[in-house]
Amino acid sequence: MADETTAAGSREHPGPRGWRAAAETALYGPGGFYRRPEGPAGHFRTSVHASALFARAVAGLLCRVDAALGRPAALDFVDMGAGRGELAGGVLAALPADVAARTRVYAVEIAGRPAGLDERITWLSELPDAVTGLLFANEWLDNVPVDVVEVDSAGVPRLVLVAEDGSERLGEPVTGAVADWLARWWPLPAEEGLRAEIGLPRDRAWAAAVDRVVRGLAVAVDYAHTVDTRPPFGTLTGFREGRETAPVPDGTCDITAHVALDACAWAPRTAHAPSGTTHTGAGRTHTAADTAQTPPGTAHISPHAPLDQAHTDSPAPSEAARTASRTPRGAAQAPRDTAHEPGKAARELPPARLLTQRAALRALGLTGARPPLALASTDPSAYVRALASAGEAAELTAPGGLGDFGWLLQPVGIPDPLEPGPEPER
Repeated sequence: MADETTAAGSREHPGPRGWRAAAETALYGPGGFYRRPEGPAGHFRTSVHASALFARAVAGLLCRVDAALGRPAALDFVDMGAGRGELAGGVLAALPADVAARTRVYAVEIAGRPAGLDERITWLSELPDAVTGLLFANEWLDNVPVDVVEVDSAGVPRLVLVAEDGSERLGEPVTGAVADWLARWWPLPAEEGLRAEIGLPRDRAWAAAVDRVVRGLAVAVDYAHTVDTRPPFGTLTGFREGRETAPVPDGTCDITAHVALDACAWAPRTAHAPSGTTHTGAGRTHTAADTAQTPPGTAHISPHAPLDQAHTDSPAPSEAARTASRTPRGAAQAPRDTAHEPGKAARELPPARLLTQRAALRALGLTGARPPLALASTDPSAYVRALASAGEAAELTAPGGLGDFGWLLQPVGIPDPLEPGPEPER
């Protein structure tokens, strides 16, 4: 395959090209969907917008990371793909005063800084070089564009080329790193019409982001699937004004696809290789050795275990989760791949962990339990507030909705903050 993201066509009047290049232009190019002034919140409702409880839970996670780090003089919180800074602002507001005073908050987003944002929030187009604290990527990876492949009549996977009006045709057979990734993470039977989305750019983007964390925790939250639950025809779709629509790369709609979080989980610990050049800046090149060998330190990642168990992979959310809860965020420019720069030594990372948002938020104390009915008699106002809060928590943890989103946790130099701690001595 000559290039996994491009085909014939000029910049001014592009012909059919891979979905990755087409979506990148449609979403992030001049006049692109995510450069529009209304931002993601003008079209979609994320967990951040569903309830302030989400930001409070993330603030609680940051406090756990702070404790694991020994309460450093400077604590970083990085909101990757920050939209209009709603999560960054919500976390800062929810932190205890002593923690907030030590916290450096960064919102990383390709769009410009919104008016009225808390002046304590630093607005960046790229990740800071070094992070000691919590890097949180809420619905960022699904908006890292990917290529699509389809099996032809001879049983050969070929790159899908798309024109600006959304019409498609098949291009060259996939080869090299793309074919390696496909064989390892999304193997396709030789059945005409089957599709897959090549998650390699997302793996690279996540590995490069994790590499910026000196000590702390990196978290990616997204709707996801695993190698044993890949949808046979892929998940590529479009959204406009809160409704699902055909994906058309003309800048009028969001273009998104579910994330192979199990593949992303392995990426920071795979063998180092020479850098290349990609949209994400993460230049990792997968080789045949990557496909054949099992990276060390990943015993906790099992693609065949239920997600709600510890150290497991993410499920495919239901159709309701993909449509009613479709919640993209503006994507920031991903970091350059410092993990694979020549001369840089590899580092050992503890195992990553994948779990549902439902399990993660419950571990952070957000259960959605209704308040006791007796409270209605003793303090009616408090009962109404508690009931409203329980309803919001229930939405964030609902099966078939936001609760089915996957959380990928990668500790760096600290224990997993969501792991149950030892029983206290009696």
